Amino acid sequence: MLRNGLEPWHLLIVAIVVLALFGSKKLPDTARALGKSMRILKSEAKAMKEETPQ
Repeated sequence: MLRNGLEPWHLLIVAIVVLALFGSKKLPDTARALGKSMRILKSEAKAMKEETPQ
């Protein structure tokens, strides 16, 4: 049923909707905040893996 669930035109539609909702001025700030959050999440996950159980 959903063999080709995510085609390039689906991504284009999603990009247009995101631009319409957030506007082009807020997108760089949103992307920067998302990147920062991902780095924090990654570092926290790495720290949890490095902890040894007592």
